[in-house]
Amino acid sequence: MTIEQGFINANRFGYGIRPNETPFSAGMLAQMQSPDPADTALSYPNTEDRRLALVALRNIRRDTNRNSPEYKQLRQELRDGVNDDFRRMLLRPMLSPRGFRERIFAFWLDHFTVAPKQLNSRILQGGYFEDAIRPNLSGRFADLLKAAITHPSMILFLDQTTSVGPNSRVGQRRDRGLNENLAREVLELHTLGVDGAYTQADVRQFAELLTGLTVTLEGVEFNQAIAESGGETILGKTYGDGAASLDNIFEFLEDLAMNPITAAHLARKLAVHFVGPDPDADYVAAMADAYLASGGELIALYDVLLNHKAAQVPLGQKARTPFEYMVCCLRAVEAEADTIVNLDSRALVNSFQAPLTSMGQRPFFPGGPDGWDQDLLAWITPPTLAARINWAGTLAQDHATGLDPRQLLETVLGPLAPDDLSFAVTAAETKWVGITLMLISPTFIRR
Repeated sequence: MTIEQGFINANRFGYGIRPNETPFSAGMLAQMQSPDPADTALSYPNTEDRRLALVALRNIRRDTNRNSPEYKQLRQELRDGVNDDFRRMLLRPMLSPRGFRERIFAFWLDHFTVAPKQLNSRILQGGYFEDAIRPNLSGRFADLLKAAITHPSMILFLDQTTSVGPNSRVGQRRDRGLNENLAREVLELHTLGVDGAYTQADVRQFAELLTGLTVTLEGVEFNQAIAESGGETILGKTYGDGAASLDNIFEFLEDLAMNPITAAHLARKLAVHFVGPDPDADYVAAMADAYLASGGELIALYDVLLNHKAAQVPLGQKARTPFEYMVCCLRAVEAEADTIVNLDSRALVNSFQAPLTSMGQRPFFPGGPDGWDQDLLAWITPPTLAARINWAGTLAQDHATGLDPRQLLETVLGPLAPDDLSFAVTAAETKWVGITLMLISPTFIRR
């Protein structure tokens, strides 16, 4: 691998270069094949802990009222916990030498988008990140799919709790019916794609298969009283022939994961996300073929994603999202953990969350179930670009005045830096201005 290709890989497949690391080695795939020390080093409340806290909050409200000191204290602690989720989201890629792993996490988190509708959902969302997505980054796609859509965050986000089998005991008694949201999004967004070979009848049959999957105060459960009984025929195959069950849902998801159309959809989406809006057809086909040949292993996808010749095209077709940009800037100036760890909730919001919103990416709130926009022009507009410039200038003033901008340019962008950028950085009147010029340059904002 040439030095230039190393810089390209670090920016295309990672979060750029942190000066005290050597992240552009050939070992990106190895990041996915060994345990990540950060998984155990960074503690977090899991989904069950969060559920119990929400139950406790409900019980306090029932036994006292919303104005009681006990209720207000626990509610504030849970709100602070949501900020801690954001803190953790920022710290891991900022400090981790496993940039590709962190980018893959961000990709699947966006692929299986959830957006909270109320405080309870926001509290559970951090558990979704850590319990459903992270543990399944390098196994089978079927396992990631099952973990994502059966997590309470996804069930609540897509209103699956309102879906009742029309012929179930509850459906017949209360005249309640199906909600097709989860079934439609699994087919349209998570697996086969918008143009996938399925019909409205398939969506409805899948929605009937999903009835029974719900969330209560006790957590995720399969409730026979609201489940549609009998077999459901989806994409030409019948699942179940009597009492409905979670096993029938999982059987269909296993088949869906191994559908060649799913393979092609995942492959193209990865290529578009990491390389460009119009990926090479052979590149996409090679990823899909490797995935199917492996039995649906994600590592097979990643191997081709990283090593196919089409992955070596020049940078510049993609824009870094605001979150990705923020992480890359923090890495470039060698920001330390204390930069974020020691901030209280208000300072964390003012220093990072509010600027991200100004840049066009409000944390945890994508515009819809299809996730964040992949189009370069969606992220580069006059107001959002101005927000990047303002934030980068503040970062450089606060954290980089002791750095040499010329040396930083050489370390962070190396041969990717054009001559005019090198001249501007060298000629800057102050160090922080020189560093800001690097951080707001098209070379740094694009990848």
